[in-house]
Amino acid sequence: MNAIKGAAAELGTERIRKLLVQYAVPAIIAMTASSLYNMIDSIFIGHGVGPMAISGLALTFPLMNLAAAFGSLVGVGAATLVSMRLGQRDYESAQNILGNVLVLNLIVGVVFGAAALVFLDPILYFFGASDATIGYARDYMQIILLGNVITHMYLGLNAVLRASGHPRKSMYATINTVVINAVLDPIFIFWFGWGIEGAAVATVLAQVVSLVWQFRLLSDKEELLHFRRGIYRLRRKIVGNIFAIGMSPFLMNLAACFIVILINKGLKEYGGDLNIGAYGIVNRLGFFFVMVVMGINQGMQPIAGYNFGARQFDRVNRVLKLTIIGATCVTTAGFLLGELAPRLAVSAFTNDPELIRLSAEGMRIVFLCFPIIGFQMVTTNFFQSIGMAGKAIFLSLSRQLLFLLPGLLFLPRIFDEYTRWDGSWGVWCAMPLSDLLASIVAACMLAYQFRRFRAQKAARTHR
Repeated sequence: MNAIKGAAAELGTERIRKLLVQYAVPAIIAMTASSLYNMIDSIFIGHGVGPMAISGLALTFPLMNLAAAFGSLVGVGAATLVSMRLGQRDYESAQNILGNVLVLNLIVGVVFGAAALVFLDPILYFFGASDATIGYARDYMQIILLGNVITHMYLGLNAVLRASGHPRKSMYATINTVVINAVLDPIFIFWFGWGIEGAAVATVLAQVVSLVWQFRLLSDKEELLHFRRGIYRLRRKIVGNIFAIGMSPFLMNLAACFIVILINKGLKEYGGDLNIGAYGIVNRLGFFFVMVVMGINQGMQPIAGYNFGARQFDRVNRVLKLTIIGATCVTTAGFLLGELAPRLAVSAFTNDPELIRLSAEGMRIVFLCFPIIGFQMVTTNFFQSIGMAGKAIFLSLSRQLLFLLPGLLFLPRIFDEYTRWDGSWGVWCAMPLSDLLASIVAACMLAYQFRRFRAQKAARTHR
């Protein structure tokens, strides 16, 4: 037990660069694997079922974002809270957080899955489905929603594992899920002939296996955090703190759900069902680089949270700067791929010439401001990691609601009426424009926070 506490305490003493590598590399591998997990489904569905199935899969993104919103409300909030309590050496509270995470994910997973299943068809039509695509979307989501509680439990416990000093075990859980899914996808889709339903079954079964492994890890009484009696009763203060901190990613995913609905509706109105499939492909490719940045952010989170709890502001500043540099390198690589080789990238998902053309054009536009979005993502996660929920929520929503929403409402009409391009180009162009504006806002808020840290350090020095 002392060795485990020492492993958590090294967050406040070990060199920042070494810590960031130690925590970020497993998280990057895990998040990269997680993005591949989503891409594998799309690739097998695109080649095994057809281009319209890609569009049907894209229609499920808003519902998946909505599920992720509730998952992050619990998982991200709990992970941040665990890191801060470990930094304060409040091990009893950290233990109770684990029990509350388990119960909350069970409740949220069951309620959300059941409610979405009851109203699935109206939801999908509202998201932009047509008679040509709703069958694919329905077949996929019915199975995913039946396993929704598994998904919530798996993601929530993985977040706690990572925050409690086990980034490698968290990584292994994710990699196991990806490998199992990649093996089962072709078997279920091609050999069994289950089509898009086979992809969904593979997804749920892979998560079941990893969840069983997580339960085994967290049942070990030698671990600092482990399942035991007395931790499962929901405590108002813990639940309130989890929701307060998790509200930022919750609202971000909720906004993303609404935004994807507008994107799908705009692309369907001005371009047709195949344009929705093109966005689905571009979204998967962009998601790969975003997930790598999220992995870097997850490496930063326990380091920033622990040192902020311990009032070591120099170390907080150091880990933030290194994380920004790493994230910018990743998103710049995405920019280069999107501008120099988009057709090569999108052809992995489909052989359909028209879908390849639409996807490549969209990718060039969407990836235009990619070099700066890593900075915006890190800044948002930084405020969340140190418990400044209000600032994190504002930054989370600034891109989606303050900038992207107006762009999606007005740019398609402007393009359709006043330019030689149709309105779908306005939908695509709204995305990089919002990235640029949101990054400017993030830079201003971060600069202000840095001045606050310097002032607090000077005040402590002169006491």
